[in-house]
Amino acid sequence: MATDSLPSQEQAPLSEAQRLIDVFIAPSKTFTDLRINASWWAPFVISAIISVIFVIVVDQKIGFSKVWENQLRSQPKQAEKMEQMPADQRAKITEKQIAFTKTVSYSFSVLILVWYVIVASVLLTTLKFGLSAEVRFKTLLALVFYSSLPGLLKTLLAILSVVAGVSGDAFTFQNPVATNPGYFVDPATAPVLSRFLTSFDIFTFWVLALAAIGITCITKVKKGTAFAVVFGWYFVVVLIGVGAAAIFS
Repeated sequence: MATDSLPSQEQAPLSEAQRLIDVFIAPSKTFTDLRINASWWAPFVISAIISVIFVIVVDQKIGFSKVWENQLRSQPKQAEKMEQMPADQRAKITEKQIAFTKTVSYSFSVLILVWYVIVASVLLTTLKFGLSAEVRFKTLLALVFYSSLPGLLKTLLAILSVVAGVSGDAFTFQNPVATNPGYFVDPATAPVLSRFLTSFDIFTFWVLALAAIGITCITKVKKGTAFAVVFGWYFVVVLIGVGAAAIFS
């Protein structure tokens, strides 16, 4: 039976700074500490700040008109429908879509909070009912936030590339920097292949591995089982995304 009991005296409580650093150099220390203090505000605030900076940089250097144009180009069926519309109607829809894309982008930190709550809920259900592990939702939510921190490195790389003057002709928020093979596939000509290859992202796998390690630290679930749970759910999400690309692209 897996438990979420308080740890013994083998580790003193960590400061928030120590937790943030240890995620990258000694992740087990951070995740074990979550059993003492399951706060998640620090990674959330950092994520929100970096997210807003990224959006501001893209807004100034590339512009949301170009972002929307690239997004539309990656959806050939939708682009074809737009081309068949009268010019005035197409202009109105384009204006609305640009405004919507901008609003969603600036609200990303709120959306990611909702997404992480969903992820933590799925993990909680899987661990409690599938593996009989005793674990708290708050602890899992903190785990999801801390394990996601390497993803911020990808965002920082994307910010640097945009500031350095990378061409905005193919920029998308979904895949802003070359950390996966999908970056090199044109989604306009091969949307399904692009979506599939994008899932093999270096930083995404880093995040998933940390989440699996974290599960073994806050419960007594075996490492192999934890990795199977995390990567199993991830590939379910990948299949859904690839299916959606096949249907709507």
